[in-house]
Amino acid sequence: MAQTIFQFKVTLKGIRPPIWRRIQVANDITFYHFHHILQEVMGWENAHLHLFDIGGWQITDAETLAQGWGDGSDDQKTRLSELLGREGQKMLYEYDFGDSWEHELLLEKILPAEPGVHYPRCLKGKRACPPEDCGGPWGYEALLEALADADHEEHESYLEWVGDDFDPEEFDLEEINDALSGL
Repeated sequence: MAQTIFQFKVTLKGIRPPIWRRIQVANDITFYHFHHILQEVMGWENAHLHLFDIGGWQITDAETLAQGWGDGSDDQKTRLSELLGREGQKMLYEYDFGDSWEHELLLEKILPAEPGVHYPRCLKGKRACPPEDCGGPWGYEALLEALADADHEEHESYLEWVGDDFDPEEFDLEEINDALSGL
């Protein structure tokens, strides 16, 4: 039987212009594995809690579920194909409950696997991932504002924190796919 591939468009909510990725993954991976793929393609550091939400049903780690986060499934035991199966379906992926980075995941296409292609893979994307712990979309906006204005009172401290090589417009497809090949 041929492997089935899900193609998603992943868009970080609350950021303009948008930060997004288009990725392809096997439909039979667990949500736990999918979480790690999203960490790589977006550029996060996997330092915080996460959850997926499909119409109010939450998929996250067993410990978070046990703490009473509501109805849900263990991400290590639940496969994408168990809850997704139709083009146009959407779900939410939240990373870092403090900064509340919400990603909209749109299941764009369901495809047969291409022979000789390594999955997961990233097809395209725009813009760099915000730095960890910058305060969510609002904090990131403030960071970009300070970095753009050399006279801003926080310009130097933000520059020291993110480094002078941080470019919010940077997107390196090859680097992302290299990281994915190691998963």
